[in-house]
Amino acid sequence: MFKNLPSIAPTATMAMFTAANEALRAVPPAFPLEATVAVNPFLGQTGEDLAHAAARLARVGGVRLTRERSDYAAMVTRGDITDADLAAALEASTHPARPADLIQLKAAMHLDTPQPEALPTVADLAARATGTDWPTIIARCIGLWAAGYFDRGQALWTPAPGADAFAAWREWATHDLTPELAGLSGFCRHVATCPDTPERALLRAAQALGVEGKGAETLFHRLLVDLGGWAQHARWLLWQAELAGTGDATLADLLAIRMVWEEALLAHLPELAGEWATIRAAHQMPVAPDAAIVVDCILQHAAELAHQRALVSLLPGIDSHTPVQRPRLQVAFCIDVRSEPFRRALESLDPGIATIGFAGFFGLPVAHRATASDLVEARLPVLLTPRLHSHSCTVPAIDTRKRITARAVRAFGRFRQAAVSSFAFVEAAGPFYGAKLLKDALGLGHSHTIDKPPVLTPGLSAADKVATAAAVLKAMSLTSGHGRLVLLLGHGANVTNNPHESAYHCGACGGHKGDVSARLLAALLNDAEARAGLADHGIDLPADTLFLAGLHDTVTDNVTLFNDTPRRSHERDIAEARAFLDRAAQQVRVERASRLPGASAASLVARARNWAEVRPEWGLAGCAAFIAGPRAVTAASNLQGRAFLHSYDWRGDAGFGTLELILTAPVVVASWISLQYYGSAVAPSLFGGGDKLIHNVTAGIGVVEGNGGRLRAGLPWQAVHDGQALAHAPLRLSVMVEAPQQAITDILDRHPQVRALFDNGWLSLFALESGRVAARWSPGRGWAKGLQSHAA
Repeated sequence: MFKNLPSIAPTATMAMFTAANEALRAVPPAFPLEATVAVNPFLGQTGEDLAHAAARLARVGGVRLTRERSDYAAMVTRGDITDADLAAALEASTHPARPADLIQLKAAMHLDTPQPEALPTVADLAARATGTDWPTIIARCIGLWAAGYFDRGQALWTPAPGADAFAAWREWATHDLTPELAGLSGFCRHVATCPDTPERALLRAAQALGVEGKGAETLFHRLLVDLGGWAQHARWLLWQAELAGTGDATLADLLAIRMVWEEALLAHLPELAGEWATIRAAHQMPVAPDAAIVVDCILQHAAELAHQRALVSLLPGIDSHTPVQRPRLQVAFCIDVRSEPFRRALESLDPGIATIGFAGFFGLPVAHRATASDLVEARLPVLLTPRLHSHSCTVPAIDTRKRITARAVRAFGRFRQAAVSSFAFVEAAGPFYGAKLLKDALGLGHSHTIDKPPVLTPGLSAADKVATAAAVLKAMSLTSGHGRLVLLLGHGANVTNNPHESAYHCGACGGHKGDVSARLLAALLNDAEARAGLADHGIDLPADTLFLAGLHDTVTDNVTLFNDTPRRSHERDIAEARAFLDRAAQQVRVERASRLPGASAASLVARARNWAEVRPEWGLAGCAAFIAGPRAVTAASNLQGRAFLHSYDWRGDAGFGTLELILTAPVVVASWISLQYYGSAVAPSLFGGGDKLIHNVTAGIGVVEGNGGRLRAGLPWQAVHDGQALAHAPLRLSVMVEAPQQAITDILDRHPQVRALFDNGWLSLFALESGRVAARWSPGRGWAKGLQSHAA
């Protein structure tokens, strides 16, 4: 955010900075590759509905936020969308520009509209006037500087280390002759003479460009969109700073940099002033959806109603909440949609197997440092801050040797990349790397290793152990009825040569694997001090219950068990559990492979090791629902790996604290995942990661396509498309919760930002009773009976 604002400034000046700060908030954050997590690309637009967001992003990004109309027409032809769905969506729309009736809506459905065009920048106008591609030149110049400035260990040299972004860029740009060689004479001098703070530079550029406060917000937003992932990375820096209670001005610096470019181009081509005045006037118009956008949003809503109707038909309802006999085996999975097929397969093997769904960080807000690593990994949802710390360094002598090895590996890497020694590296190591690539291609490479058991640092007191264990078990609705063996399965993805590997890991663990959280919780729940006080918290935990951690590999469906606290009394139970897991994995591999192009159940392990494989798995593609309730609500349903399943029994939730946690954390995280897939599918040019085949990792934080330019944030195209059609159906998430309606309402009233997600239609909300839909949330009006109601 802009920080050096004068205490007393003209109203027009303050309006300018207010507009700039609003534009900065409209940019979603992009997390670096080392811990990529899904981000809602519409995070800055959740205060408005889809139609207004579509109008805004059409203006600043040139994208539509829905599918092509022919796609909806095909769904109607197939019978997926019915006339009743269309009529209900039309009735729910409150926009004045909506069609008058169903006949007009269906007629409009068969009229494809052209792709929106963003309002031009000065760079766009200059390109048209001169034939020189100024937007690409700007993207390359800023991208080259940004790759060095934001570098996280990949580059051997970075520009102006320690300086803020604007100062570092000024130092760089005064020596970069690329713009001058392209025809922008005097650019270096222009940068050298511009004000030395981003605030004053922005004001001077705004004055030169004739930008006024009324139209400044979308104009600034347009320029930030032009910066692509670099702006989103800077927004992440601000996100991180605000989590820590501070601030960060990097994104504001980038906006000032882009404004200086616009100022220089208009000064160089003053004949563009007339066209530019027309563009400024367009930015001053209110953001409002036109008739075409309204139709698109109604059709999108109809598609979501059709999915909700099909989903409800899969929920048979439950008669009661009568307790069951002690489970033969209990297995807790992450709520991730990839867990649903495995849970279903495992339960089908024996009626005594019970599964549980819970966020994969298992309620432990941990920052973890692995063996021989200097990195501290936040293994928790990005909405939270760590309160516990753990490490895997348990044997000092071994750790010292591994640290020396790690340093040697880093030095070896720098030797490989250096400008001179890189040639010697190729000569010396070429044959070795050829053999390595051949082994990987044949699936003969090394598999992942198992780290040492993590431990909390410092250790918890006896009272803290009891309080933490009790809180987690209550949140899991696991206060009674425990089996002799309870597995806690985190998840991760074993892939090779994939820059977006962390995006396949556990989002609830901050883009890391879930093994650390699972092992820490298992150790805590097996701890004698923790167990001794659980009865005082109303938790009946049998003395013979053993908790055992594991890791579910979502690429191969293999499960690794970590027997960190062996008990001879449970060896038979563990062997039996191992056999069940192996049988379930075989079933799931068949189901999962049927969705992957060219895959078979037998090939999944080889695909995980194949360094040329662009689709090792589908990740969370297809996600469309979040269901919180007893497992009995969904146990009889094949949800096709499209639903987040969170175990919850409101009868044991005194005060509804667990319900509040579910609605404000897992639901929000699931909505981020759902909307990232949505944005990457409908607007890949703006919110997608581009083509994996031409990705190059840059700065250690993201990818570019080719050899430079804009950083690409979001999901690669191959993550949402199978080469023939979309593999992810872009639908806003349907949230179904088995809980009293008033309790849900009270929580939404206390959390207006969460309520806005439902009131503005970014999520749909349904209350369940005995496993059936009892009411739906009607935006702005509260609960209503029936299924179909939702703002388009």
